[in-house]
Amino acid sequence: MRFVAFDFETTGTVPGVDQIIEIGAVRFINGEPEAVFATLVDPLRPIAPGASKVNGIYDNMVKGKPTIDTLLDSLADFCGDDILVAHNAPFDAQFLTADVKKYESKAPRGIVLDSLPIARKVFPGLPNYKLGTLVQHLKIPTTDFHRAEEDATYLGHMFTQMLKRISVGGQAPQVANLVALTGKPELRFPQIVRQPKQMDFFGV
Repeated sequence: MRFVAFDFETTGTVPGVDQIIEIGAVRFINGEPEAVFATLVDPLRPIAPGASKVNGIYDNMVKGKPTIDTLLDSLADFCGDDILVAHNAPFDAQFLTADVKKYESKAPRGIVLDSLPIARKVFPGLPNYKLGTLVQHLKIPTTDFHRAEEDATYLGHMFTQMLKRISVGGQAPQVANLVALTGKPELRFPQIVRQPKQMDFFGV
């Protein structure tokens, strides 16, 4: 199966108010990482100390990096129509959706799968279903957590292991069945058609 695992680090927890400060997107093909889109993002505002404590990203690291409005189209092009996977996907998706709407930009076109509820069904009985717990349970080699590219890579390997557990005869499950396993409606990013800016002419 081909999919893009993605993760964002942010200045806080409120989409549309807090900002994305790091993007990590890793394309997996047949269980192996094949391409990466990863960058720090300048939020043009100070990063709260609490956020920096979690993700280890500080103001001096993002100063002068690309701003989110300059990255959205490139991220959309990277993801294309591929299936998208995130852990607790609605959280990350809301941040990207807020920026896509704000800047009327392109967005990834594939279905967004939430690996969290799928993991609860595939690996019952774990103490919790944080990404770190699942990665440790599956003995996936790790370095740092809470950095976007690393977390997206761990997620891709974890999702690959889940697919193997629920594959039948070596065939990965249909996307519709994976959506059903999440117990949630199908999730996609909005596809916005830029409207030409109209000029008002008075007295002409």
